[in-house]
Amino acid sequence: MEKIRAAVCREYNAPLQIEEVMLREPGMGEVAVDIEAVAICHSDISFWQGGFGGALPAVYGHEAAGKVIAVGEAVVGIKPGDSVCVTLIHACGHCTTCQSGKPTICETPVDNLTGSPIETPEGEPVFKAMASGAFAEKVVVDQSQICVIPDDIGKDVASLISCGVITGVGAAVFAADIEVGQDVVVIGAGGVGLNAIQGARIAGARRIVAVDMLPEKLEVAKEFGATDTVLAEGKPWAEVKKILGRGADAVLVTVGVAQVYDQAPRYLGWGGRIVMVGMPHGDKTSTYSPLIMANQGQGIVGSKMGDMVIKRDIPWIVDMYKQGRLKLDELISGRWTLEQINEAIEDTKSGAARRNVIMMK
Repeated sequence: MEKIRAAVCREYNAPLQIEEVMLREPGMGEVAVDIEAVAICHSDISFWQGGFGGALPAVYGHEAAGKVIAVGEAVVGIKPGDSVCVTLIHACGHCTTCQSGKPTICETPVDNLTGSPIETPEGEPVFKAMASGAFAEKVVVDQSQICVIPDDIGKDVASLISCGVITGVGAAVFAADIEVGQDVVVIGAGGVGLNAIQGARIAGARRIVAVDMLPEKLEVAKEFGATDTVLAEGKPWAEVKKILGRGADAVLVTVGVAQVYDQAPRYLGWGGRIVMVGMPHGDKTSTYSPLIMANQGQGIVGSKMGDMVIKRDIPWIVDMYKQGRLKLDELISGRWTLEQINEAIEDTKSGAARRNVIMMK
């Protein structure tokens, strides 16, 4: 066991505490990573608020990058010294969904409490949230969660790829399956929304309309590829239909607000689909009219982590970035230390941040 520092949650909605915890060596199929950067995602905040369940004490954080320091037995294609993205996508590789090419929705349960590699100095298990526990100096994760990346990419940028980038881009390219010339609405112009806009642009959308409550975020959305913007007040769907001349072919909801899901079908055109990306707390529900959606041939599909296959798709994302076809540096709102993590969380909660990154090195 090795002693490391981590931001530990001992009470929901209370400030995280920087503590020393114990981290074991990697076991069969596991990889130990020295974390250099970890971004704050709204899913981390939802866990911290108690909205996604789990257990306490816990270490959150799942959007990370660093260097491999050790590997367990049977690890293939990953070695100490490799620069890597660390994701929450824990895939067994043999269940029906994994075998069908959908590792983001692996059906095999993962025990992130009793099977956690983290414990307190007194020996109490610490919940490794989202199979990662990356608000820490080091992590031990399954090899399926790791993707090797070039050494010359900054770890602050690379950390964003691990969740926000693949979730947004993948939601547009894979889950929405946008075709050239189609019209797209992206609700929410935060970190994931901006990447969904980029994904829609890459897929060849004709019009990409960003909808958000903050005018300043809509201005940023234009920089990332939005052709039009609509302020989320009154009846924004009516404004969108004026712009498009009809309803949208795809509506990507990137905010975790149930009320927004209630409104999402209003943006749709005949034959369109809603892509559910943002995740409200578990006790929140939404409603829609089955009659209208069935009659107009519309659909709703969930998208977890952009339906990505990380060892296939992260290299593609990296290459797009290197070509200058994907904005990543511009996604970073601020860089913080581990000791500043509570301030960074509050800044993220305000809604103004694109992505805040905790720099460990």
